[in-house]
Amino acid sequence: MNYETGSSTNRTSKASVVRLPWWQGWIPLLLLPATVFFCFADNSPPWALMWLLAGAIFASCKWLTWRRTPAPAAPWWLHAGYLLAWPGMAAEAFLKVSGSTRQTPCTRTEWLTALAKFLLGLVLYFGLARQTSPQFLSLRGWTGLVGLILLLHFGVFHILSCAWRSMGIPAHPIMNRPLTTSSLSEFWGRRWNTAFRDLTNRFLFRPLLPSCGIAGAYFIGFFISGLVHDLVISIPARGGYGGPTVFFLIQFFSIRFTHSSLGKKLRLKTGWRGWCVAVISLLAPLGLLFHRPFVFEIILPFMKATGAIA
Repeated sequence: MNYETGSSTNRTSKASVVRLPWWQGWIPLLLLPATVFFCFADNSPPWALMWLLAGAIFASCKWLTWRRTPAPAAPWWLHAGYLLAWPGMAAEAFLKVSGSTRQTPCTRTEWLTALAKFLLGLVLYFGLARQTSPQFLSLRGWTGLVGLILLLHFGVFHILSCAWRSMGIPAHPIMNRPLTTSSLSEFWGRRWNTAFRDLTNRFLFRPLLPSCGIAGAYFIGFFISGLVHDLVISIPARGGYGGPTVFFLIQFFSIRFTHSSLGKKLRLKTGWRGWCVAVISLLAPLGLLFHRPFVFEIILPFMKATGAIA
């Protein structure tokens, strides 16, 4: 969720949206995850169900952003690229490239950085995790989980960003240097998973803002984020129910505290204090998000299935 809405968020043309029927684009999001669950919940390993649910939700959200962003002037290959070869959700920025938004190619340093994160993820997932003693299964699972996140979110997605920007397409990195955040609100608003940020800003926060206000809209946003993670993580793992939702509610109330009069007086919104609050708020309850059933019932079996561990 974006507590620091700025120019980097998805700029959706209101005129292009209001001409569309309200239901257009939403049907797959309602049907596809439910279909996956009812067809595969009883006859698939938990890790497979997790990936199927995550893929169904991602594909449905991707379709929603594309279907509600008319871009007839964009070439067919750009539409295909947005749907199939880019994880971002800012459809208008991607499909409606103009001279003012056209990107310059990535530097060699950024290419190498993206590749290094990909390789580090491979080393952690396929190398270091295997070397971890079987007596410490939790550590082995967490090593694989961190490796998987580095490999995909920080590695592959950054490489795709560099590739698209080398063609002038404004496909900014999904993970925007989260370790450099100066506050928890900046972490969720500008640094971590900007694809989800763009999606929720457009289809959740902005529609709710007039009736719920800023605090109400963000509370609902974080609450729904938790429910989605419970759906993808806890239900396939058959345990840890509610943990992800509580994690995201903690994020909301932590941000609210930093924006309170006391938080402002203590200068918790920026600088080293803001960074410390962000680290504590994220790491202390992280076990609620990636709970033990998720690590033991999904991550470790998935690592075995992919040959990362014996």
